[in-house]
Amino acid sequence: MKIAVVILNWNGRQLLEQFLPGVVRNSPDAVVYVADNASTDDSIAFVAREFPSVKIIRNAGNFGFAKGYNTALQFVDEEIYALVNSDIEVTENWLDPIADTFANEPDTAIIQPKILDFKNKALFEYAGAGGGFIDQFGYPFCRGRVFDTVEQDEGQYDDAIEIFWASGACFFIRRDIYRMLNGFDDSFFAHQEEIDLCWRAFNHNVRIKYIPQSVVYHVGGATLQQGNPRKTYLNFRNSLLMLTKNLPKDKLYLILLQRMVLDGLAGMQFVAKGKWKHFFAILQAHGAFYRLFSSAYRKRASFQSKEYYKIKSIVVAYYVQGKKTFLKLF
Repeated sequence: MKIAVVILNWNGRQLLEQFLPGVVRNSPDAVVYVADNASTDDSIAFVAREFPSVKIIRNAGNFGFAKGYNTALQFVDEEIYALVNSDIEVTENWLDPIADTFANEPDTAIIQPKILDFKNKALFEYAGAGGGFIDQFGYPFCRGRVFDTVEQDEGQYDDAIEIFWASGACFFIRRDIYRMLNGFDDSFFAHQEEIDLCWRAFNHNVRIKYIPQSVVYHVGGATLQQGNPRKTYLNFRNSLLMLTKNLPKDKLYLILLQRMVLDGLAGMQFVAKGKWKHFFAILQAHGAFYRLFSSAYRKRASFQSKEYYKIKSIVVAYYVQGKKTFLKLF
Protein backbone atom coordinates (compact mmCIF):
# COMPACT_ATOMS: atom_id res chain seq x y z
CA MET A 1 0.00 0.00 0.00
CA LYS A 2 1.31 3.41 -0.93
CA ILE A 3 1.18 6.21 1.67
CA ALA A 4 0.59 9.86 0.81
CA VAL A 5 1.95 12.26 3.41
CA VAL A 6 -0.14 15.40 2.96
CA ILE A 7 0.86 18.60 4.76
CA LEU A 8 -1.68 21.42 4.78
CA ASN A 9 -0.03 24.83 4.57
CA TRP A 10 -1.14 28.42 4.97
CA ASN A 11 1.61 31.05 5.07
CA GLY A 12 3.86 28.53 6.77
CA ARG A 13 7.24 29.13 5.14
CA GLN A 14 9.09 29.03 8.47
CA LEU A 15 7.46 25.78 9.57
CA LEU A 16 8.05 24.13 6.19
CA GLU A 17 11.68 25.19 6.26
CA GLN A 18 12.06 23.68 9.72
CA PHE A 19 10.09 20.44 9.44
CA LEU A 20 9.64 19.47 5.78
CA PRO A 21 13.26 18.26 5.36
CA GLY A 22 12.72 15.66 8.09
CA VAL A 23 9.44 14.50 6.59
CA VAL A 24 11.03 14.02 3.17
CA ARG A 25 14.14 12.34 4.60
CA ASN A 26 12.24 9.94 6.86
CA SER A 27 9.48 9.03 4.40
CA PRO A 28 11.44 7.46 1.51
CA ASP A 29 8.65 5.12 0.42
CA ALA A 30 5.83 7.66 0.64
CA VAL A 31 4.66 10.38 -1.72
CA VAL A 32 4.89 13.76 0.01
CA TYR A 33 2.41 16.52 -0.82
CA VAL A 34 2.03 20.09 0.35
CA ALA A 35 -1.57 21.25 0.03
CA ASP A 36 -1.61 25.03 0.09
CA ASN A 37 -4.57 27.13 1.27
CA ALA A 38 -3.84 30.13 -1.01
CA SER A 39 -0.81 31.35 0.94
CA THR A 40 0.33 34.93 0.41
CA ASP A 41 3.90 34.32 1.56
CA ASP A 42 6.62 32.56 -0.45
CA SER A 43 6.13 29.14 1.12
CA ILE A 44 5.10 27.39 -2.08
CA ALA A 45 7.91 28.96 -4.09
CA PHE A 46 10.26 27.71 -1.37
CA VAL A 47 8.90 24.15 -1.59
CA ALA A 48 9.05 24.11 -5.39
CA ARG A 49 12.64 25.36 -5.35
CA GLU A 50 14.08 23.31 -2.49
CA PHE A 51 12.01 20.10 -2.66
CA PRO A 52 11.25 19.24 -6.29
CA SER A 53 10.12 15.73 -5.30
CA VAL A 54 7.27 17.15 -3.19
CA LYS A 55 3.98 17.46 -5.04
CA ILE A 56 2.11 20.75 -4.61
CA ILE A 57 -1.66 21.10 -4.58
CA ARG A 58 -2.99 24.65 -4.72
CA ASN A 59 -6.39 25.33 -3.14
CA ALA A 60 -8.27 28.39 -4.40
CA GLY A 61 -8.68 29.96 -0.94
CA ASN A 62 -7.94 29.61 2.75
CA PHE A 63 -10.40 26.80 3.36
CA GLY A 64 -9.23 25.95 6.87
CA PHE A 65 -8.34 22.43 7.97
CA ALA A 66 -11.56 20.62 7.03
CA LYS A 67 -12.34 21.95 3.56
CA GLY A 68 -8.64 22.45 2.87
CA TYR A 69 -7.98 18.74 3.17
CA ASN A 70 -11.26 17.73 1.52
CA THR A 71 -10.40 19.82 -1.52
CA ALA A 72 -6.77 18.73 -1.76
CA LEU A 73 -7.38 15.01 -1.22
CA GLN A 74 -9.52 14.84 -4.34
CA PHE A 75 -6.18 14.88 -6.17
CA VAL A 76 -4.46 12.23 -4.01
CA ASP A 77 -4.90 8.61 -5.04
CA GLU A 78 -2.52 6.75 -2.72
CA GLU A 79 -4.27 4.10 -0.60
CA ILE A 80 -3.32 5.58 2.78
CA TYR A 81 -3.58 9.26 3.66
CA ALA A 82 -1.19 10.58 6.32
CA LEU A 83 -2.50 14.03 7.22
CA VAL A 84 0.37 15.79 8.97
CA ASN A 85 0.47 19.26 10.48
CA SER A 86 3.22 21.51 9.21
CA ASP A 87 4.59 21.80 12.78
CA ILE A 88 5.23 18.05 13.19
CA GLU A 89 8.72 16.58 13.53
CA VAL A 90 8.72 12.96 12.43
CA THR A 91 11.22 10.32 13.48
CA GLU A 92 13.20 7.71 11.57
CA ASN A 93 11.03 4.81 10.37
CA TRP A 94 7.90 6.51 11.70
CA LEU A 95 5.79 5.12 8.87
CA ASP A 96 6.83 1.47 9.25
CA PRO A 97 4.63 0.50 12.26
CA ILE A 98 1.69 2.31 10.68
CA ALA A 99 2.11 0.57 7.33
CA ASP A 100 2.50 -2.82 9.06
CA THR A 101 -0.71 -2.30 11.03
CA PHE A 102 -2.71 -1.36 7.95
CA ALA A 103 -1.28 -4.35 6.07
CA ASN A 104 -1.94 -6.88 8.83
CA GLU A 105 -5.25 -5.52 10.16
CA PRO A 106 -7.63 -4.91 7.27
CA ASP A 107 -10.39 -3.86 9.69
CA THR A 108 -8.25 -1.01 11.07
CA ALA A 109 -8.97 2.13 9.06
CA ILE A 110 -7.69 5.07 11.16
CA ILE A 111 -4.44 5.28 13.12
CA GLN A 112 -2.69 7.79 15.35
CA PRO A 113 0.98 7.59 16.41
CA LYS A 114 2.32 8.63 19.78
CA ILE A 115 2.40 12.44 19.80
CA LEU A 116 4.94 14.07 22.10
CA ASP A 117 5.70 17.73 22.77
CA PHE A 118 8.33 19.21 20.47
CA LYS A 119 9.25 21.84 23.08
CA ASN A 120 9.66 19.24 25.86
CA LYS A 121 10.11 15.82 24.33
CA ALA A 122 9.62 14.01 27.62
CA LEU A 123 5.98 15.12 27.70
CA PHE A 124 2.93 14.08 25.75
CA GLU A 125 1.50 16.80 23.53
CA TYR A 126 -1.89 18.34 24.21
CA ALA A 127 -3.43 17.61 20.81
CA GLY A 128 -3.72 13.83 20.73
CA ALA A 129 -1.09 12.55 23.16
CA GLY A 130 -1.61 8.76 23.44
CA GLY A 131 -4.96 8.54 21.70
CA GLY A 132 -8.33 10.18 22.24
CA PHE A 133 -11.65 9.44 23.94
CA ILE A 134 -14.73 11.49 24.84
CA ASP A 135 -17.17 11.51 27.72
CA GLN A 136 -20.96 11.40 27.50
CA PHE A 137 -21.14 15.16 26.90
CA GLY A 138 -18.58 15.19 24.08
CA TYR A 139 -15.63 16.57 26.06
CA PRO A 140 -12.43 15.11 24.56
CA PHE A 141 -9.51 13.78 26.59
CA CYS A 142 -6.47 11.65 25.85
CA ARG A 143 -4.23 9.04 27.32
CA GLY A 144 -1.51 11.35 28.56
CA ARG A 145 -3.63 14.54 28.63
CA VAL A 146 -6.80 15.33 30.54
CA PHE A 147 -7.87 18.97 30.19
CA ASP A 148 -4.71 20.98 30.96
CA THR A 149 -2.86 18.19 32.79
CA VAL A 150 -0.21 16.74 30.47
CA GLU A 151 1.74 13.68 31.58
CA GLN A 152 5.37 12.76 31.14
CA ASP A 153 5.94 9.86 28.78
CA GLU A 154 7.24 7.03 30.95
CA GLY A 155 6.07 4.20 28.73
CA GLN A 156 2.70 3.99 30.50
CA TYR A 157 0.86 4.21 27.17
CA ASP A 158 3.13 2.04 25.04
CA ASP A 159 0.40 -0.47 24.28
CA ALA A 160 -1.29 -0.44 20.89
CA ILE A 161 -5.01 -0.14 21.61
CA GLU A 162 -8.29 0.84 20.04
CA ILE A 163 -9.21 4.47 20.68
CA PHE A 164 -12.24 6.61 19.94
CA TRP A 165 -10.56 9.43 18.04
CA ALA A 166 -7.19 10.10 16.43
CA SER A 167 -5.58 13.52 16.45
CA GLY A 168 -5.70 15.60 13.28
CA ALA A 169 -2.12 16.69 14.02
CA CYS A 170 -0.96 13.34 12.62
CA PHE A 171 -3.87 11.36 11.26
CA PHE A 172 -3.71 8.21 9.12
CA ILE A 173 -6.78 6.97 7.28
CA ARG A 174 -7.52 4.58 4.45
CA ARG A 175 -8.47 6.49 1.30
CA ASP A 176 -11.60 4.42 0.72
CA ILE A 177 -12.90 5.02 4.26
CA TYR A 178 -12.21 8.75 4.00
CA ARG A 179 -14.18 8.94 0.79
CA MET A 180 -16.97 6.70 2.08
CA LEU A 181 -17.42 9.12 5.00
CA ASN A 182 -17.19 12.15 2.67
CA GLY A 183 -14.14 13.39 4.56
CA PHE A 184 -14.23 16.12 7.16
CA ASP A 185 -17.25 18.34 7.68
CA ASP A 186 -16.48 21.57 5.80
CA SER A 187 -18.66 23.62 8.16
CA PHE A 188 -16.25 22.99 11.06
CA PHE A 189 -13.46 24.98 9.32
CA ALA A 190 -10.97 23.91 12.01
CA HIS A 191 -10.93 22.15 15.41
CA GLN A 192 -12.66 18.90 16.36
CA GLU A 193 -13.33 17.95 12.75
CA GLU A 194 -11.17 14.86 13.25
CA ILE A 195 -13.23 13.82 16.29
CA ASP A 196 -16.41 14.22 14.28
CA LEU A 197 -14.94 12.13 11.45
CA CYS A 198 -13.82 9.43 13.88
CA TRP A 199 -17.25 9.41 15.55
CA ARG A 200 -18.91 8.93 12.18
CA ALA A 201 -16.42 6.14 11.44
CA PHE A 202 -17.14 4.57 14.84
CA ASN A 203 -20.86 4.58 14.02
CA HIS A 204 -19.94 2.58 10.91
CA ASN A 205 -18.01 0.04 13.03
CA VAL A 206 -14.68 1.32 11.71
CA ARG A 207 -11.70 0.43 13.90
CA ILE A 208 -9.44 3.26 15.13
CA LYS A 209 -6.08 2.52 16.74
CA TYR A 210 -3.18 4.13 18.55
CA ILE A 211 0.24 2.77 17.53
CA PRO A 212 2.94 3.99 19.96
CA GLN A 213 5.81 2.42 18.03
CA SER A 214 5.45 5.38 15.65
CA VAL A 215 6.53 8.60 17.35
CA VAL A 216 6.20 12.22 16.24
CA TYR A 217 6.75 15.57 17.99
CA HIS A 218 4.23 18.39 17.69
CA VAL A 219 4.85 22.09 18.30
CA GLY A 220 1.14 22.84 18.76
CA GLY A 221 -0.67 26.16 18.47
CA ALA A 222 1.24 27.16 15.36
CA THR A 223 -1.93 28.46 13.71
CA LEU A 224 -4.06 29.44 16.72
CA GLN A 225 -2.56 29.63 20.20
CA GLN A 226 -4.37 27.90 23.04
CA GLY A 227 -5.43 31.22 24.54
CA ASN A 228 -6.89 32.63 21.32
CA PRO A 229 -10.64 33.43 21.58
CA ARG A 230 -11.08 32.23 18.00
CA LYS A 231 -10.01 28.77 19.16
CA THR A 232 -12.49 28.96 22.04
CA TYR A 233 -15.26 29.86 19.60
CA LEU A 234 -14.46 27.03 17.19
CA ASN A 235 -14.08 24.41 19.91
CA PHE A 236 -17.39 25.22 21.62
CA ARG A 237 -19.36 25.62 18.38
CA ASN A 238 -17.95 22.52 16.72
CA SER A 239 -18.43 20.37 19.79
CA LEU A 240 -22.15 21.16 19.79
CA LEU A 241 -22.38 20.48 16.06
CA MET A 242 -20.59 17.17 16.55
CA LEU A 243 -23.00 16.12 19.29
CA THR A 244 -25.97 17.02 17.10
CA LYS A 245 -24.67 14.87 14.26
CA ASN A 246 -23.58 11.81 16.20
CA LEU A 247 -25.45 11.33 19.50
CA PRO A 248 -28.01 8.52 19.74
CA LYS A 249 -31.43 10.02 19.09
CA ASP A 250 -32.86 9.11 22.50
CA LYS A 251 -30.04 11.05 24.21
CA LEU A 252 -29.64 13.97 21.84
CA TYR A 253 -31.73 16.76 23.34
CA LEU A 254 -31.09 15.97 27.00
CA ILE A 255 -27.33 15.85 26.51
CA LEU A 256 -27.36 19.02 24.42
CA LEU A 257 -29.24 20.80 27.21
CA GLN A 258 -26.82 19.53 29.84
CA ARG A 259 -23.86 20.47 27.68
CA MET A 260 -25.19 24.01 27.29
CA VAL A 261 -25.37 24.32 31.08
CA LEU A 262 -21.78 23.12 31.35
CA ASP A 263 -20.75 25.61 28.67
CA GLY A 264 -22.45 28.32 30.73
CA LEU A 265 -20.36 27.33 33.75
CA ALA A 266 -17.24 27.47 31.60
CA GLY A 267 -18.26 30.96 30.54
CA MET A 268 -18.63 32.03 34.17
CA GLN A 269 -15.12 30.74 34.84
CA PHE A 270 -13.80 32.95 32.06
CA VAL A 271 -15.65 35.92 33.57
CA ALA A 272 -14.20 35.18 37.01
CA LYS A 273 -10.71 35.19 35.47
CA GLY A 274 -11.38 38.42 33.59
CA LYS A 275 -11.20 36.65 30.21
CA TRP A 276 -14.13 38.47 28.68
CA LYS A 277 -13.15 37.76 25.07
CA HIS A 278 -13.44 34.03 25.76
CA PHE A 279 -16.79 34.51 27.47
CA PHE A 280 -18.12 36.34 24.42
CA ALA A 281 -16.57 33.66 22.18
CA ILE A 282 -18.77 31.06 23.92
CA LEU A 283 -21.84 33.25 23.40
CA GLN A 284 -20.97 33.63 19.73
CA ALA A 285 -20.38 29.88 19.44
CA HIS A 286 -23.84 29.14 20.80
CA GLY A 287 -25.42 31.70 18.48
CA ALA A 288 -23.69 30.10 15.50
CA PHE A 289 -24.76 26.65 16.68
CA TYR A 290 -28.43 27.67 16.79
CA ARG A 291 -28.14 28.92 13.21
CA LEU A 292 -26.42 25.73 12.05
CA PHE A 293 -28.49 23.24 14.06
CA SER A 294 -30.89 22.27 11.26
CA SER A 295 -28.13 21.66 8.72
CA ALA A 296 -26.14 19.63 11.28
CA TYR A 297 -29.20 17.57 12.18
CA ARG A 298 -29.77 16.70 8.53
CA LYS A 299 -26.28 15.18 8.42
CA ARG A 300 -27.14 12.52 11.00
CA ALA A 301 -26.56 8.96 9.83
CA SER A 302 -29.19 6.24 10.13
CA PHE A 303 -27.38 4.65 13.10
CA GLN A 304 -25.60 6.14 16.12
CA SER A 305 -23.87 3.82 18.59
CA LYS A 306 -24.79 4.17 22.27
CA GLU A 307 -21.38 2.88 23.36
CA TYR A 308 -19.36 5.91 22.31
CA TYR A 309 -17.98 6.92 25.72
CA LYS A 310 -15.95 5.24 28.46
CA ILE A 311 -16.66 7.72 31.27
CA LYS A 312 -19.85 9.63 31.97
CA SER A 313 -18.34 13.01 32.88
CA ILE A 314 -14.68 13.91 32.57
CA VAL A 315 -15.58 17.30 34.10
CA VAL A 316 -16.76 15.64 37.34
CA ALA A 317 -13.86 13.19 37.39
CA TYR A 318 -11.26 15.92 36.89
CA TYR A 319 -12.62 18.90 38.81
CA VAL A 320 -14.68 17.22 41.55
CA GLN A 321 -13.02 13.84 42.12
CA GLY A 322 -9.50 15.11 41.41
CA LYS A 323 -8.65 12.41 38.85
CA LYS A 324 -6.07 14.28 36.81
CA THR A 325 -4.58 11.50 34.67
CA PHE A 326 -6.07 8.90 32.35
CA LEU A 327 -5.03 5.88 34.40
CA LYS A 328 -6.84 7.26 37.47
CA LEU A 329 -10.15 7.55 35.61
CA PHE A 330 -10.88 3.82 35.59
